[in-house]
Amino acid sequence: MSETRNNSSLCGGSRDSVYIDTHRILDSCRDKDCFEDVPVYLSDVGNELIERSGSVRTKCAKIICANIHVDSIPFNRGFYQIHITMYVKIIAEVCACLGRPQEIEGVAIVEKKVILYGGEGNVNIFKSEPIQNFCTCSGSEFPKTNLPTAVFEVADPIVLNTKIMEACECHCHPHIAIEDLPDPVCTCFGGRLCPDMPSKFLTVSLGFFSVVRIERPAQYLVHGIEYTVPEKECATQSTDDPCKMFKHMAFPVNEFYPPSLGEMHGHEPENGNSGGCGCKR
Repeated sequence: MSETRNNSSLCGGSRDSVYIDTHRILDSCRDKDCFEDVPVYLSDVGNELIERSGSVRTKCAKIICANIHVDSIPFNRGFYQIHITMYVKIIAEVCACLGRPQEIEGVAIVEKKVILYGGEGNVNIFKSEPIQNFCTCSGSEFPKTNLPTAVFEVADPIVLNTKIMEACECHCHPHIAIEDLPDPVCTCFGGRLCPDMPSKFLTVSLGFFSVVRIERPAQYLVHGIEYTVPEKECATQSTDDPCKMFKHMAFPVNEFYPPSLGEMHGHEPENGNSGGCGCKR
């Protein structure tokens, strides 16, 4: 966001007014999603431990990456479908040998779709990048777009259930190509993830609190006002246990509000807060 201090001689504005080039929020929604029995892709060693184990618990779950795609909806001018893929790092403990727990890690992949109003863009938007030359063309090297921007905010998921399932019990274990995983996902694991479905595999049920919004560029002369979490909830399909319990949880509004300077005064940052891709040990 760029801003320029207002000159009192322009447009009769006061010295407190600010010209800003920002994004206008056209539509937004909040959601509570429950994904049940999501398969966890482990390494070869992790799969071997699951094969020999009958007891497992999840220590933590952390979102390490999210892909967002925006597509216009035919015959519905101004509306767009937002397709979000989340990659969740799972660290679990299995009891496989002489009652001694061993730690394993893997990735769970979940997807959600939301439809929001994003208006219609009649201009082509180009944005400069540091690696670009001064000559900006309309070819594939410098792509243009008039699609709105989708923003996805989500708290780390709540683990509602963890269990080991037989391959014959569930057909929810799709094949993935490990080389197609985003780089931030692959670099978060010490070993190579295995895409093959073993006879027994780990599943987790996850609950997510999230906010999705659609934005477009806009220029304003404004007084800053704090944006609030939307009241409208995303439309979701009905779910069974253990998701019924999750549906009754209160939305954590405070998680989406950064503390003000007055609230932070006199408080030191928490020790051990890692901003990386792993779970806090």
